[in-house]
Amino acid sequence: MKRIIQSGLFLLVISVLLLTMAACGANGSDNTSESGKDGKRTIKIGYLPITHAVPLFIEKELEKYEKFNLELVKFGSWPELVDALNTGNIDGASMLVTLAMKAKEQGIDLKAVALGHRDGNVLVVANDINSVKDLKGKNFAIPHKFSTHNILLYQMLKQNGLKYDDVKAVEMPPAEMPAALSEGRIAGYVVAEPFGAASVSIGKGKVLFQDNEIWQNSIDCALVLRGEFIEKEKEIAQDFVNYYLKAGEVAEHKDEQTIEMSSKYMKADKEVMDLSFKWIAYDDLIIHEKDYKELTKNLIEMGLQKNPPSYEEFVDNSLIDNAKLHKGNSYFSSKPKDGREFKDVLWLSRH
Repeated sequence: MKRIIQSGLFLLVISVLLLTMAACGANGSDNTSESGKDGKRTIKIGYLPITHAVPLFIEKELEKYEKFNLELVKFGSWPELVDALNTGNIDGASMLVTLAMKAKEQGIDLKAVALGHRDGNVLVVANDINSVKDLKGKNFAIPHKFSTHNILLYQMLKQNGLKYDDVKAVEMPPAEMPAALSEGRIAGYVVAEPFGAASVSIGKGKVLFQDNEIWQNSIDCALVLRGEFIEKEKEIAQDFVNYYLKAGEVAEHKDEQTIEMSSKYMKADKEVMDLSFKWIAYDDLIIHEKDYKELTKNLIEMGLQKNPPSYEEFVDNSLIDNAKLHKGNSYFSSKPKDGREFKDVLWLSRH
């Protein structure tokens, strides 16, 4: 009788363990590895509605990929997005590269595989501000302490004989900045588009500097992927990045199609979008080592990071290196000349 009871207890314990293991498998780090009704892997990528994520928007809108499904997950703030990356609820994100570096330093396994854009960060000020010295003692908005925008503010002040503490840097949601400038709560701001153009286009602010006048080849937003995703699903990750880079080619045309597709993700007037696209570029999305090292140098100088991840630790250019994007072998045709939509003329190269 005793043996029967012991056997029963043993089977009960085993059953509980099996159920626990199954539950862990369902809620563990692989919870992004979902398949759609068509059996394809669904890749979840987080974003904020800014022009720096335009290649991502276009990749989704064109839907030319065949091996996976793409789900874009919108977030209202950078902390929310970082938390989703940390918990494995998304496979990657278009995000501030400096925030991704900080997350990497804190133990989140992330790899930066491409840039989101080049340039496109203007320093906008109130109309009564005529020089950097006029900003002394005033509020200046940035989207996050750990941002290239904060470094641009620091460098602008430094290059014009002011200290960082001579202005009050205020962290503020990007969408709030144009109204804050108009109401006089801040004297200026630097942020991703289309929020700079939102003030300039209606005459409520003016451009004091373009980012490349302060810092040549600065890098801001990047496409980052979870290391586990790249390691375990390299083929899918490669295909995803291939199409991302192809979408960047389309974005660089900055035509009606680009604006139409992007406007589904960003609420801005056409005039604002036109101005934003004049300031931004998508033609070189490679994270170059020299540019990255300049970024880390600034972070250390400002005391924002003591030990930022090295280029080798954080940047993975293998996916871009494997993407066949050299001239004459592009996945996308050149800009249509007959007025047809890109969706009608895009074609896949067969390699």
